[in-house]
Amino acid sequence: MVFDLDLIKKVYAELPGKIAEARQALGRPLTLTEKILYTHLHAESPLKKYTRGGDYVYFSPDRVAMQDATAQMALLQFDMAGKSKVAVPSTVHCDHLIQAKVGSEKDLAIAIDTNKEVYDFLASISNKYGIGFWKPGAGIIHQIVLENYAFPGLMMVGTDSHTPNAGGLGCIAIGVGGADAVDVMADMPWELKMPKVIGVELTGELSGWTSSKDVILAVAGILTVKGGTGAIVEYFGPGAQSLSCTGKGTICNMGAEIGATTSTFGYGEAMSRYLRATGRAEVAELADGVAEHLTGDAECYADPDKYFDRVVRINLSELEPHINGPYTPDLAWPISKFAQAVKEKGYPQKLEVGLIGSCTNSSYEDLDRAASLANQAVAKNLKVKSEFTVTPGSELIRFTVERDGQLAAFEKMGGVVLSNACGPCIGQWARHNAAEDIKNKRKNSIITSFNRNFTKRNDGNPYTHGFVASPEIVTAMAIAGDLTFNPLTDSLLNENGEEVKLDPPVGVELPPKGFDVEDAGYLAPAEDGSSVQVVVNPDSQRLQLLTPFVPLTQAQLTGMRLLIKAKGKCTTDHISMAGPWLKFRGHLENISNNCFIGAINYFNGEANNVANYAESATDPSFHPVPDSARKYKAAGISTIVFGEENYGEGSSREHAAMEPRHIGVKVVVVKSFARIHETNLKKQGMLGLTFANPADYEKIRQDDKIDLLGFDEMTPGKNLTIQLHHADGTEDSFEVKHTYNKTQIEWVAAGSALNKIREYIAG
Repeated sequence: MVFDLDLIKKVYAELPGKIAEARQALGRPLTLTEKILYTHLHAESPLKKYTRGGDYVYFSPDRVAMQDATAQMALLQFDMAGKSKVAVPSTVHCDHLIQAKVGSEKDLAIAIDTNKEVYDFLASISNKYGIGFWKPGAGIIHQIVLENYAFPGLMMVGTDSHTPNAGGLGCIAIGVGGADAVDVMADMPWELKMPKVIGVELTGELSGWTSSKDVILAVAGILTVKGGTGAIVEYFGPGAQSLSCTGKGTICNMGAEIGATTSTFGYGEAMSRYLRATGRAEVAELADGVAEHLTGDAECYADPDKYFDRVVRINLSELEPHINGPYTPDLAWPISKFAQAVKEKGYPQKLEVGLIGSCTNSSYEDLDRAASLANQAVAKNLKVKSEFTVTPGSELIRFTVERDGQLAAFEKMGGVVLSNACGPCIGQWARHNAAEDIKNKRKNSIITSFNRNFTKRNDGNPYTHGFVASPEIVTAMAIAGDLTFNPLTDSLLNENGEEVKLDPPVGVELPPKGFDVEDAGYLAPAEDGSSVQVVVNPDSQRLQLLTPFVPLTQAQLTGMRLLIKAKGKCTTDHISMAGPWLKFRGHLENISNNCFIGAINYFNGEANNVANYAESATDPSFHPVPDSARKYKAAGISTIVFGEENYGEGSSREHAAMEPRHIGVKVVVVKSFARIHETNLKKQGMLGLTFANPADYEKIRQDDKIDLLGFDEMTPGKNLTIQLHHADGTEDSFEVKHTYNKTQIEWVAAGSALNKIREYIAG
């Protein structure tokens, strides 16, 4: 089944003409990034040269994808918009709410029972508004999109930060918050600051133990978690052409970890092979007919320093396998240096669990190469020293690798196959003895082929050292059970007391017998959903209809109190944890009980313990952050949050913006923002500001009363002023910058972007 064939034909029919016009408007050759962006301009942004990193531009994406945790809030917002049907093809994927505990069959059955209310809601509201629905167990959103919907030249948005996975099939696929998805589904112009373009030139060819995952692990080490902010990363060169389509998807997927808007590759033979293998030969033939327009112009790649804002060069033939971590995905170690780092840094040397799969690395090629190592472990009589889990990316993948024997290989080496879902990657992992380990502050090490390894990300334990590597390296390390093991050079002692060495992994790009599946898990929506009733029980603890946010006023921004001054890394996981809190993603009041509970208070170095002056200006009481916020809100006192660099990095979840808004936070001031989170704050009608002088962060005291001056005269490009009234009678003031344009200021004036949409649709 080929989805959206008419859309694809239309895009490709218009592509040559649109690209010719764009090339003429810019007066130069175009990168692939520019070709896709300029051919998706909305009518409100006329065709002209836009300044990268400067101009806000309106776009018309072709598609929207939503996962079940974020879809709840996105569709609750869309339900308020006043539309009868989505304007572009859209899908919902049930992948986040399945907890990994004992194995796929039991875990899926428990999830379907536990989350019935949410699944029923998502299925019915999807049916009502013409949205395709992928059932629990069908697979992870990004794998499903790659297998079914992505096509070269597509522009899409998705309510998950790893939406860029589709760049492996030549798309511009951007992770957004639910309010952005509502814009696109409601046929409104979707706004994005014209991204810069970073070029990554790949030469040489992968071999031996090195895989596509090592490309992005190395890039993360080069660019860091904020080096891609405000930019799209475009991979090119002979090395890029040599990679498999799913390998390219892995690289684009984890581009979220460098803060990039998205990442992409030009069309080539690997993409054509993948389209045909996944039942889309007709799409491949259409793409072949316009192939020259589905990659960057040759001049751009011949002289990349002239056409890209930055160029990174990597020789795949010289690239080592990498292991990144702990606690941040950009701490990159070539494997030849990792053992030394483990010893010098005091990382727990014993490896307790190896986990492979996830949306980042669960392709047929990934699992086939990892299975070759599992087969070696059995054949060479090696006892696997670590626990080992496998998370297939989709039912299509799971069914095929079960048929072809890879799952059996993992099970023979002692592995456990989990559901086709996110599971341990997002904290949905009921790890054995996790609560006891946290209580005892037990340090331990795990290694995954996932994308993120923030503190507490996988199992809720701040003492777990999480490392990220390729599925092949993870499997080898799990066999050894020792972080200092280097499979390229070291031997292992088998059960017979013999020294044996693992041979480099081998595997094929695509299944020789083709993909197969009995039930892919897709439910098409009704042709006419007008009679479908979407019911939310007012007493539900999982779902809650939304109430529009009230616009900010200058009075609310005067005499504010500090909710928290966050110290160090403050990701969306710190602001709105996942794991057990996922069950409340459709209930704003309940999920707000996790707001900022992971952030570290600058003044005491503790999480979820802040001073509160609602009852006494001189004698504070101390409370968990959400409780403190609610005390201030009940007293009619607005609150403000301060933070440091790359604030809000990580998942696209707009809950990290909606929750603070809900519990009374009006302003967030930081040294720098991650892109998606800054946009989410704007969408929810909040003020996300940055220090003009980052050193002013040190001036904030926990007993301050705080004013934001200049709000009534807020205009694009004009700084505002923070005035601090210290308890000792002294004062400080400093300027803060903002990136709000005229439209975004109107969102704040209306209370939120959604309020503005409702006004527009109502006429």
